[in-house]
Amino acid sequence: MSSDRVIELLEKAYVDEMETVMNYQTNAIVLDGVRAEEIKDSLQQDIQEELTHAEQLGQRLKQLDARPPGSAEFTARQDSLQPPEDSTNVISVIRGVLDAEEDAIETYRELIDAAEDAGDPVTEDLAVTILADEEAHRTEFRGFEKEYQDE
Repeated sequence: MSSDRVIELLEKAYVDEMETVMNYQTNAIVLDGVRAEEIKDSLQQDIQEELTHAEQLGQRLKQLDARPPGSAEFTARQDSLQPPEDSTNVISVIRGVLDAEEDAIETYRELIDAAEDAGDPVTEDLAVTILADEEAHRTEFRGFEKEYQDE
């Protein structure tokens, strides 16, 4: 049986994944310039993975007799991932992605601990799997950040 903390973290992770999808999509559309193409392609690929995460989290909430939050329960928090005024400011998007990934990693680590404490190995396993994906995204965007800083 899962705890209220597990449900709360699953809901937070679900909302965060949905917000990330919106911001990745927007940034993939608005970024301009030759240097932006690789970032836009990466964001487009990550959108599908983030949607899958949201679906998995929503399904887990349903299995625990809860439900994923709707848009009326949503509060945007990813300020650093908003599209830049200058559509060629790729580094601001890279740093926004890194902020979002760090937040996701922290949430999934908390969820792993909460699920373990609650004796919920299914949620724990799901969080471990998604955590690995988020850490891979972070590594990819750290590489992008290093490339842009070195120029």
